Amino acid sequence: MTEPSPPYVRSVDLISRGDSRLLIVDMQQKLLPLIASSPQVTKNCLTLIKAARLLGPPVFATEQYPQGLGSTTPELAELLGNCPDKFRFSCAEVLNWGSPSTCEQRQVIVAGIEAHVCVLQTTFDLLAAGFQVFVPADAVGSRSKLDWQIGLERMANAGAVITTTESVMFEWCERSDIPEFKQISQLVKDRQVVEG
Repeated sequence: MTEPSPPYVRSVDLISRGDSRLLIVDMQQKLLPLIASSPQVTKNCLTLIKAARLLGPPVFATEQYPQGLGSTTPELAELLGNCPDKFRFSCAEVLNWGSPSTCEQRQVIVAGIEAHVCVLQTTFDLLAAGFQVFVPADAVGSRSKLDWQIGLERMANAGAVITTTESVMFEWCERSDIPEFKQISQLVKDRQVVEG
């Protein structure tokens, strides 16, 4: 007699669409032209928003001093709801999420600009509050490559998981036999055409 196989237990280190949210940080019109790889960062933020809308994780966005830096770039703004504005570099204060014990989603995917300023300070505050934070390296940017690299290193050393846009989408998707899989695959193909 064969022993029954144990039930599948998914790792808590993988992103779950039911336990996560997406945060788009300060993707604003006047700052984006100064960002290295801004077309790639914008495209990947857009892809993450579309994937989240398709698979269910809630999406949040912020703007840093929009009177000076402009509003969110139109291609993202049309898919986003209200973007609260802020003066503090970290988004934690305006989002006021509390701790994971008071929220439905304990995982946060943080994308946007700048990696070494607003993204980093938001990530540190979310980690301090007890959230599990994932930063897709190809969906964050800074004005210089060095600032981007050091920002990612500091976030990783503090406990954030550095990942990619595609990894986030496939972890959200989890299976290839769900109806949304074909649409997620198309989003991946669309990114490959742009990034070439």
